[in-house]
This record gives sequence, C-alpha cells and structure tokens, in this order.
Amino acid sequence: MRNHSAVREFVLVGLSTDPHIQPALFVLFLLVYLLTVVGNSLMLFVIAADSHLHTPMYFFLRQLSFLDLCHSSVTAPKMLENLLSEEKTILVESCLAQAFFVFATGGTEACLLAAMAYDRYVAIGSPLLYSQVMSSQLCVGLVWLSWGLAIVDALLNILLAVSLDFCEDQTIPHFSCELSSLFPLSCSDTAANFTLLLCSSVVHFFGTLVMIVCSYGRIVSAVLRVSSSTGRSKAFSTCLSHLTTVILFYGSGFISYLLPVSGSPLEMVFSLQYSLITPMLNPLIYSLKNKEVKAAMGRMIRKHF
Repeated sequence: MRNHSAVREFVLVGLSTDPHIQPALFVLFLLVYLLTVVGNSLMLFVIAADSHLHTPMYFFLRQLSFLDLCHSSVTAPKMLENLLSEEKTILVESCLAQAFFVFATGGTEACLLAAMAYDRYVAIGSPLLYSQVMSSQLCVGLVWLSWGLAIVDALLNILLAVSLDFCEDQTIPHFSCELSSLFPLSCSDTAANFTLLLCSSVVHFFGTLVMIVCSYGRIVSAVLRVSSSTGRSKAFSTCLSHLTTVILFYGSGFISYLLPVSGSPLEMVFSLQYSLITPMLNPLIYSLKNKEVKAAMGRMIRKHF
C-alpha cells in the first residue's frame, strides 16, 4: 500500500544550482531578510511607543508589519540555509507545515488589506463619524476575523493534502513549499485538492480584492465631492501608501499563483517579490510617504538620543 511516508523528503531546487552564484545570492537575500526584520520591528516599536499613532489606521499598520515579519520568516530561513547546503532537502511534514503558514499568513494579509481599505473609506467618506464607526472593538474584531478565516482556509487545504501519496519525483522547482508546487509530485488523484485550492483562492483572495476595489470606488466618489483641490490631494495622499502595498501584494501574488509551476526565472521573480521583497518594502512605503510616521520617528530619536 502506498502512503505519503514512502517519500520522507523533498528537494528544493532553490534560486540557482550554480555553486558560484549561491554565496552571492545568500548575502543578497540575507540582507533583504535583515532589512525586513529591522524595518518591520521598527514600525511595530514606533507605533506602540507613540501615542499620536494610536488610531485605527496605525493599529492596522502595526498588524501589517507583524504579518510581514511572519510571512517572510516562513520562507527566508530555509531558503538561506539551502543556498549554503548541498542537499537542499526538507522533510515532507516540514514542507506541509511551511505551505500551511505561507497560505495562512498570505490569506490573513489579504483580509487585513481589505480592512485597511474600509478604514480609509470611513475616514474620507464619514470623517465626523470615524471614531464611532472604527471603534477599537471593531478593529480588533476585524483582525481576529482575518486570522480566523485564513487559518481555517489553510487548514482545510493542508488536511486534504496530508492524505496525498508522494512516491515519485521528489524535486520541487522552487525555493519554498507551496501547495501548487506539491500537487504535481503526488501520484494520487489531486483533482479535489486543485478544486479546493481554486475555490479558496477565488473566495479568499479575489473576494478581498473585490472589497478593496469597492472601497476605493467609494473613496474616489467621496473625494470628487470635495470642492477644494487641496482637500482632494490630501485625501488621496492618505490612501497612496495603502494602494501601493495592495498593488505590490496582489500583483505579484496573483501572477505567482496563476503561472504554471515550472521553476522558471519569471516565476521565481514574482515569488520573491510576493514573499520577501514586498514585506521589506512596506515599512519604507509607509515611513517615507507618511508625515505622521516620520514625525513619530523624529520624536523617538530626540527622546532617546
């Protein structure tokens, strides 16, 4: 009888098989990962320490920084290890666990970005009712709902994948374990797995994208009703950082999942953008484009130095 224990390990091909390039890639992506950790940790500390940033917008931004830390930490350490290792193996159980956390953190971030879009709509469309609508209870509830939906979604997909037989090719043409990369390695019928993953992607990721688009449609409508050009410019500027993050996250994420699993350079580029580059850029996007964050950092520097 066949079961998934017939194969104990997978081989992650990684970013390159050239032993001369791998050390340079290790240094490059170690730097990227360190910048991600430092940048997002700094955002967490600044928002928590400065009372001026204790608002719903920055509450969600703090959750986003925590998520980016989690999401990058799921894949980066193993990728860096494999760049210096000859074997490049990962246990089947570890691979499934990594796929679960990639799915769960990515799904949570999609929901959180939708909540942040709704927050911006309320702030611009109903500024006088903003504090009442975006209460602390609602904000905390939206974060817990984001985590809950994503974890349940990821758990359903992983539990179905655990029953698959992996008994043929052990090579994953990728630097991390994702469900779409595991299905082709199975000699079981994966039709149900593909169907569930497709439904999850449509409902979870496309569903949140629809909510974001609807929120921004209402934001544009509200801004166009503002009489002064200065007011319109200020309203749009409050959404610019979030909109940039949405484009980076959904653009690279959807392309990465829609491309066939082949290990091609283009696929690797979008996967790297989705899992490592975007989490590194988000603190820069929000700190460089946001006067309140820069002011909070200035106050923190003057206080401690």
